[in-house]
Amino acid sequence: MTEHVLAAEATHSRWNRALPPRLEIDPGDTVHFQCVEAAGNQVRPGMSLEDLATIDRGRIHALTGPVFIRGAQPGDVLEIEILNLAHHGWGYSMLVPGLGFLKDRFSQPFLFHWELLPSETRSLAPAVVPLRPFCGVMGVAPAVDGESRTRPPGPFGGNMDIRELCAGARLYLPVFNPGALFSCGDGHAAQGDGEVCINGIECPLDATLRFHLHRGHTLTAPLIESRAPQDTANSDAWIVVESDEDPLRAARNATSRMVDLLMRLWGLTDVHAYILCSVAMHLRLSQVVNEPMITVSAAIAKHILPERRLF
Repeated sequence: MTEHVLAAEATHSRWNRALPPRLEIDPGDTVHFQCVEAAGNQVRPGMSLEDLATIDRGRIHALTGPVFIRGAQPGDVLEIEILNLAHHGWGYSMLVPGLGFLKDRFSQPFLFHWELLPSETRSLAPAVVPLRPFCGVMGVAPAVDGESRTRPPGPFGGNMDIRELCAGARLYLPVFNPGALFSCGDGHAAQGDGEVCINGIECPLDATLRFHLHRGHTLTAPLIESRAPQDTANSDAWIVVESDEDPLRAARNATSRMVDLLMRLWGLTDVHAYILCSVAMHLRLSQVVNEPMITVSAAIAKHILPERRLF
């Protein structure tokens, strides 16, 4: 088990399975990813709104990778163990005309700078916002040829913007290409469910991830084992992730996959699993701004079920 360091440059802002890998590793290895802020080092602390208007938006999202995991083949599952995430003391949030959940109400550009303390920020008084850094984008190369923008998430992961992907969590992704070709970026110091204004607290981030490979297992879309902070009322959870242009279809697919998970890991009948979902599952809009794709997460707290391993 080897440790590697992967500097941010050169970043990439498109999914493309033809991209040559910047690093090759073995299952069990750890990679320290250096991730610039989502705009590719174009935004800086104290930057003016006028300067923000001149950035090249074609460089969003600036991702670090791809990483080739030796032995990974289509039909396998890649497990990403999130060991540590560290911000750099600053971040920003912005409003972009034509984007965001309330784009008709908030039609003017805006830029807000955050000063980040180790575990909180007091920049937006009187609020004290706790920080839970995570990568908004974590994904493997999609199954199709050619370039595609990073904004819409999919079965490969990508721009899911799921706030539970913080330190201690595990992300499981289906593999679509030899080597999986994993990339990450779009660091957030904090984010609410939905990411409604188009941003969380965008920031550069150092991400330490360990990779495991599960050969010959079937997974259709992302699955998460979350780790809740000890100082909150939240619980560790199993989280099923679905993205779709139709939010209701995404929610139904996530619920159906949770039923399947309960049947497979705990031996429940389909109807008993369905009832358990109805009384104990949290169905959330994780992001509503990466139109046309909406991401829904379905979560069941781990403490209500006997401990199980996914593989």
